This record gives sequence, structure tokens and C-alpha cells, in this order.
Amino acid sequence: MTYPLATGDFSAAPGTDPLYERSAVIDLDAIRHNVRRLADAASPAKVMAVVKADAYGHGAVPVARAALDAGASWLGVAHISEALALRAAGIDAPLLAWLHTTESNFAAAVAAGVDIGCSGWELDRIVAAARDQERPARIHLKVDTGLGRNGATLASWDQLVGEAMEYQDQGLLRVVGIFSHLSVADEPERPETDEQLAVFREVVAVAEDAGVDPEVRHLANTPATLSRPDTHFDLVRVGLGIYGLSPFEGQTSAELGLRPAMTLRTLVSQCKDVPDRQGVSYGLRYHTSGPSTLALIPMGYADGVPRVATGGPVRVAGRTYPVVGRIAMDQMVIDVGNIGPAGADLFGAEAVLFGNGDDDGPTADDWAVAAGTNNYEIVTRISPRVPRLFINESSVANASTAVGRSAAPQSATKDTP
Repeated sequence: MTYPLATGDFSAAPGTDPLYERSAVIDLDAIRHNVRRLADAASPAKVMAVVKADAYGHGAVPVARAALDAGASWLGVAHISEALALRAAGIDAPLLAWLHTTESNFAAAVAAGVDIGCSGWELDRIVAAARDQERPARIHLKVDTGLGRNGATLASWDQLVGEAMEYQDQGLLRVVGIFSHLSVADEPERPETDEQLAVFREVVAVAEDAGVDPEVRHLANTPATLSRPDTHFDLVRVGLGIYGLSPFEGQTSAELGLRPAMTLRTLVSQCKDVPDRQGVSYGLRYHTSGPSTLALIPMGYADGVPRVATGGPVRVAGRTYPVVGRIAMDQMVIDVGNIGPAGADLFGAEAVLFGNGDDDGPTADDWAVAAGTNNYEIVTRISPRVPRLFINESSVANASTAVGRSAAPQSATKDTP
């Protein structure tokens, strides 16, 4: 769901456009930079840009196009429905969807030329879809090398490979790939990655002995792409890294040569001077320690800001302030100190919750610490109520001017329905 920027028969003037009130600004040049950085690390392996979950909240179609522009050869999503949305947008690059249910539309995937991940139970349904479409399916056989999620067990691998090859001999499918997923590559010191790699090599050898001639073998995620060249094989699947976020605790994006692509920003919607011991927000868990000025930030957990992230940083007028009191559905509060009268210079100023970290500004990592989670969740959970503003697009059909000190690009477009 995407909330419209305007409804009815009227045209909203720019000053009343919700895009200007609050937005997630997505720098597509940063996406391109990150894809090129990861492609350099992966070479000679190719890059699959993972754009599931609306490209981790960044906007699947614009991000997919930017990633392909920068050299990604493949796209990856979780669900067939996500893949079909990319095809509907005119994107015809190689595309893999790997997480299915008994209600997944395998026939639509086959018809659209979407590659299908197969852990075992899906095989007969995929073949039925291929028969129905009178077109061979393209599948990637997935094996569980230790993560314990989807993927064929080692005990069932021989049977799955054998059945897939029988169907391939009948012209009903093509085994395009073999893949698995790493569990602890973001903790490079742990031995499980070596163990999973050894298992993967073994199952690939079994499949090849059975006659499988895969186009691509793929195992590495973003952390393995950056730290384990022995896991690269023919293709790496990079998600977090293309959004400019670090998968490693203790290593920043900048240290990895990555640029965060999302800036979450809004405007200070109220400032008021309050007395000593003024309580703030539900539960009154915070009280001012003297006369002070409170600034209202009009974003909350309905916008995807974690309710538990009290203390999360907000940057206003060159200074960073922690959120005080509970984060509510639509708003949160920062205490800017005893600056009175009513923070006149701050009212209407841009408030940045996180961005690329320039000038010591707040980052998604800072909010992850405040919320007790990871940076993946912080960006992915930003809700459709927050309009996406895409800047630095290579080709812009409907250009508009970006607004806000954090967004001063040469070109920008709005994500509208």
C-alpha cells in the first residue's frame, strides 16, 4: 500500500504536499556506488541485487533499475508477487524468487520468466505450472547447509536432484542454479561459515555428478561478499550492502566503502517552553530537569519508527538530540534545553532521524542501538505512510524539486500510486 500524495479533484500546492512534511529520501547514486563497490569485491562472480521487501524499504522498482544500471546482473526477491511487480514495471533482467507457500502463483512466475527457488515440496507444483504454460520452468535448487530455514535437507538432496533431472529430461524445467544461505557470515570469526561452505561444495558435486550443469552457484550474502572470497562461486546475493549499511558489528559503512542510501526526515511541528519537572509522553517516564523547550517531531511507530527506541537521535539545526519519553503512534519529543522563547529558530526546521552520517549526523545504526535491533529492520520497517523521494535518477519521467537541507539533488521524483 502506498498513501497518495493528494486525493480528490484538487491539486495540492507544494507547501501542503505530504512529501515535504516527511519523507524517506532515497539517493540512487548511493545505490549505484554500493553496487559497484560490491561488484568489485565479488569479481569475477556476478552480482544479484536483492530487492525484496520493497528493496528493504527503499523502493523496489527504482532501486532495481539503479542496481542494474550499476552492473548487477540479477535481481532477487522473496515472493513471486514481488517478482511479478518488477516484471509489470518493465524490468526483464534475470530474476529469482525463493520463498513460497502452497498458494504461490507458480504459473504466473513461469509465464513471466521468473526463476523459482525450489527446496523440494514445490517441485511438482512448478512442473504442473510449466505444463499449464507450455513453457519450461527455470529453477534453482536450494539446500539447507546449516541455517535451518528453507532448503532441502541433506538427506533429501539426492532425491530432489534426481527428480529435477527427470523433469529436465522431459523438457519441463531447467535447473539453472544451486544455492544456499549463510547463517553467521556477519561474524567472520565463527567456524560455521567454513562448515557450510564445505557442505555446499559437497552438494554441488553430487548435483553435477547427477548431470546438473548450473548456470550459477550462489552462497555468499553481503558479509561473505566483503570478507570471504572463497564463498563467491558464480554469483553473490547482496542485500544490505547495496543500501549502504554495514553487516559487521564494529565496522561502519564508510569503513567498508559503502554509502547509506536512505535519509529519514521531517519538520519540527511545534516548540514550547515548559517548566521544571514537565512530564513527556505516555506514562510520563521522562521529566525535564529544569525549565526547557520541547520540540515535537511528527513521526512515530505508524511511520515505522520503533516504539521502544527512546533515546534515538534526531538532528535539528546542526545538533543531535535524543528522543525523550515514549515514542507514540504519530509523534515523538526531543528536549532541546532551556533555549526559549519557544525555540523560535527551530520551529519548522528540518529534523533528520537518520541519514548517511555526514557531519556526525545520526544513522540507521544509531537507531538500531536505541531499539535493540539491527540496521536491516530500521530501514525496512519505514511504513508506506512516509512518501519516498528518489534523487539522482538517471532518467526521470516526472521530475520535481527536492526539498529540505538533506535533499538537494539535481533531480528527484515522488513515489506515487
